[in-house]
Amino acid sequence: MALVLGSLLLLGLCGNSFSGGQPSSTDAPKAWNYELPATNYETQDSHTAGPIGILFELVHIFLYVVQPRDFPEDTLRKVIQKARESKIDYDKIVYYEAGIILCSVLGLLFIILMPLVGYFFCMCRCCNKCGGEMHQRQKENGPFLRKCFAISLLVICIIISIGIFCGFVANHQVRTRIKRSRKLADSNFKDLRTLLNETPEQIKYILAQYNTTKDKAFSDLNSINSVLGGGILDRLRPNIIPVLDEIKSMATAIKETKEALENMNSTLKSLHQQSTQLSSSLTSVKTSLRASLNDPLCSVRPSSETCNSIRLSLSQLNSNPELRQLPPVDAELDKVNNVLRTDLDGLVQQGYQSLNDVPDRVQSQTKTVVAGIKRVLNSIGSDIDNVTQRLPIQDILSEFSVYVNNTESCIHRNLPTLEEYDSYWWLGGLVICSLLTLIVIFYYLGLLCGVCGYDRHATPTTRGCVSNMGGVFLMVGVGLSFLFCWILMIIVVLTFVFGANVEKLICEPYTTKELFRVLDTPYLLNEDWEYYLSGKLFNKSKMKLTFEQVYSDCKKNRGTYGTLHLQNSFNISECLNINEHTTSISSELESLKVNLNIFLLGAAGRKNLQDFAACGIDRMNYDTYLAQTGKSPAGVNLLSFAYDLEAKANSLPPGNLRNSLKRDAQTIKTIHQQRVLPIEQSLSTLYQSVKILQRTGNGLLERVNRILASLDFAQNFITNNISSVIIEETKKYGKTIIGYFEHYLQWIEFSISEKVASCKPVATALDTAVDVFLCSYIIDPLNLFWFGIGKATVFLLPALIFAVKLAKYYRRMDSEDVYDDVETIPMKNMENGNNGYHKDHLYGIHNPVMTSPSQH
Repeated sequence: MALVLGSLLLLGLCGNSFSGGQPSSTDAPKAWNYELPATNYETQDSHTAGPIGILFELVHIFLYVVQPRDFPEDTLRKVIQKARESKIDYDKIVYYEAGIILCSVLGLLFIILMPLVGYFFCMCRCCNKCGGEMHQRQKENGPFLRKCFAISLLVICIIISIGIFCGFVANHQVRTRIKRSRKLADSNFKDLRTLLNETPEQIKYILAQYNTTKDKAFSDLNSINSVLGGGILDRLRPNIIPVLDEIKSMATAIKETKEALENMNSTLKSLHQQSTQLSSSLTSVKTSLRASLNDPLCSVRPSSETCNSIRLSLSQLNSNPELRQLPPVDAELDKVNNVLRTDLDGLVQQGYQSLNDVPDRVQSQTKTVVAGIKRVLNSIGSDIDNVTQRLPIQDILSEFSVYVNNTESCIHRNLPTLEEYDSYWWLGGLVICSLLTLIVIFYYLGLLCGVCGYDRHATPTTRGCVSNMGGVFLMVGVGLSFLFCWILMIIVVLTFVFGANVEKLICEPYTTKELFRVLDTPYLLNEDWEYYLSGKLFNKSKMKLTFEQVYSDCKKNRGTYGTLHLQNSFNISECLNINEHTTSISSELESLKVNLNIFLLGAAGRKNLQDFAACGIDRMNYDTYLAQTGKSPAGVNLLSFAYDLEAKANSLPPGNLRNSLKRDAQTIKTIHQQRVLPIEQSLSTLYQSVKILQRTGNGLLERVNRILASLDFAQNFITNNISSVIIEETKKYGKTIIGYFEHYLQWIEFSISEKVASCKPVATALDTAVDVFLCSYIIDPLNLFWFGIGKATVFLLPALIFAVKLAKYYRRMDSEDVYDDVETIPMKNMENGNNGYHKDHLYGIHNPVMTSPSQH
C-alpha cells in the first residue's frame, strides 16, 4: 500500500503541474540579483534508525550472506515482460532466490522434523530410554561433563536471550513507528499543501519583481541627465577641464599682473618724490652742521679734532640718486589694460557652463525617446502578465488540491484499521517473545537451581530438592521447546520469506535507484510506449522522461517545469521571447539623438592670450629694480649717524657748539623717521611687485603657446570625437536598460524551470511511503523480528540437547551403582564415594542396583 501511495503521489503531481521556462544565466547587471522567498518544509529528508540501527545492520549483513547477488534488473525486466505473455522463466527466479529458498527449506525441515523428533523423544523417555531411566551410571569424567553441559547451556541461553531481545525490540519498534505514521503523514500532506499555497505566491513574487525592474529602469530614464548625460560628461571632462583650468589660471595671472604693474608704477612715482625730499632734507642738515662747525671752539684743541671728524663725515649725508632714475612701467601697464578689455575669465566660465549644461541638454533632447521607451516597458509588463495568466495555475492547483484531500482522507480513514492490525501483530509478537522468554527462563532456573543446589557429596539418590527442581525446570524447558519451536519456526519462515524479498527487491533497489532503472526500461510498462512517463503525461513516448530523472530532480529541489520537461506542452521561452522584447527597447534607443555644442574660448579669447604674451612683462629688466630694493635710501644709516654725532657733541665742552650739534643730530633722527622709513616701505612694495611680475613673465610665451596647443587639442577632440562619445555612452545606457529586463526575463525562465513549484515534497512523500513507512517502519523491524526469533528458535535445538544431558546430573535418581567389596579397598571406596557411587569396572560388578531408601 505504501509503495502504491507514493507512486500515486508522484504521478498525481506529474499529471497536474504547470509549465515554466528553460534554465538560463542569472548574472544580473551590476550585481543586481533576484531571489525567490525560501519555502520551508517540515518533513525531514532523511530517516535515522537511532541506536538500534546496529541491529538492523546485522540483519542486512545476514541477508547479504544469504542473498549476495546483485539486484536482478535484467531478470526482473524479463519477468515483467513475460508476465504479459503468461510465460515466466522460473529458472532465473530460482537462481536469484537460491539463498532464501535454501534457508526456507531448512526452516521447513525444522518445522517437519522437530515435532517428529519430539514425539519419538517423548516415547523413548516413556520407555526409560533417552535419559528417561532414573538411574545414573558412574562415569570417570562425570563432573567434567556436568560442567561442560552447564556452561554450554548457559552460553546458548544467552544467545537465545539476545535473539529474544531483538524480537522484543523489533515488536516494540513496529508499534512505535506505526503510531508515528499519522504524524508523518500529516507532515507530508502539510508540505504538499505548502507547495500548493506557496506556488501562487511565488508567481505573484515573480510578477512583482517586474515592477521592481521597471521602476529601476524608469528611475534611470528619469535620471537620464545624470546617467547618460553624466556618462558623456565624464568622458569629456578629462580632455576639456584641464584646458579650461589652465586658461582660468592665466586669466587670474593677467589680473595679478595688472595689480602688480599698478602697484609698481605708483611705487616708482612715490620713490621719485620721496627720494627728492630726502635729498633736500639731507642738504639742509649738512648746511646747518657746516655752520655749527664754524664755531671758534672748533679751532681750539681738543675740540678741533672732534669738529674735523664731524666735518669729514658730512659727505655721507647724501640720498641714493638712482632711485630717481628707475624706468617707469606705463607702457606695459597700458598693454595689460588693453588685454583686460576682453573678459577672459567670463569666457572660461562660459566654457565651464557649456560643459556642465550637458546633462540638462541631454534630458531636454531625449524627452520623446524616453516616453517611447516607457511605453515599450509598460507593454512588456502587459505581455508578462498575459503569459502568466495563461499558465493553468488555478485549475491545476485546484485539481491537485482535491487529489491531496482525497488521498489524505483515505489515509486517515485507513490508519485506524492499520493501527488495529498493528495491535494484533504487537500482541502476537509479544506472545511469541514471551513464550521464548518462558522457555529460556526455565533453562535459567534449571541452571540456577542445579548449580546452587548441587551437593558433590550427595549420591544420585540423595540429591536435594533444589538440585532436583533444577533438573525438573530443565526438562520443562525441553518439553516446551519441543512443543512450540516448530510453531515459532513457521512464523519465522513466513516473515523471513516476505521480509527478505521486500528488502532485496524493493528497499535496497529503491535506495540505489535500481528499481527506477527497471521501471524506465523502454516498452516495459506499456508495450506501445518507449518511455512510460512521457507517454502518460504528454502522449509523446519518444521523449525521454524517466522515473529516475524525475525522482533525482525532485530530490534536488528542482521545479516541476524543468523536472517534467513541460516545455513540450507550454513553452514559456517562446511566449516570453526575450529577443523580441529587447529588440523593441533597442529600436527605441536607436532613435535617441543628442547634439552638444561645447564652447572652448573662441577667437577673442585666443587673441587675448596672445596679446598678454606680447605685453612685454617677460622682457623687463627686473634685476635693475631688484638691485635698488636692496640698497639704502641714504649714503649712511642716518640713525647710527645721529647717535654718533650726538656722542661726539657730548664730548665737547658745554656751549653753543655742543647744543647746535645735538639739535642737528635730533634733526637727522627726524629725517630718518619721516623720510627714510617710507622709502624703505616703498622699496619693499616694489620688491613684491617685481617678484610677481618676474614669476608671471618667466616663460610666459611658452605657457601661452602650450595653453593654445592644449586648446587646439581639446577643440579637435570635441570636433572629431564627441559624436562617437555620445553614441558609445548611449549604447552603454541602452545596454543597462535592456540588461535589467533581459536579466529579469531570464530569471523568470530560470525560476519557473528550477525553483517554482519545487517537487521536493513529492519526492519526500515517496521516500516516506517507501523508504520510511514500508522499509524503515515495517520491513526493518520485521526482518529484525524474524532474525531474533529465528536465531532463538534455532538455538533451542542445542539447548534442549544440553538440557536433557544436564538434567541427569541435577535430578534425584531412583537407583544408583553399588559395590560388594567396599571393605576390601576402603580408601578407594571413600575416594570414589564422594560422587555417590563406585566405578563398575574396578570391581567386576556388572550393573549392580541399589534401591533408594524410600523403596525399603
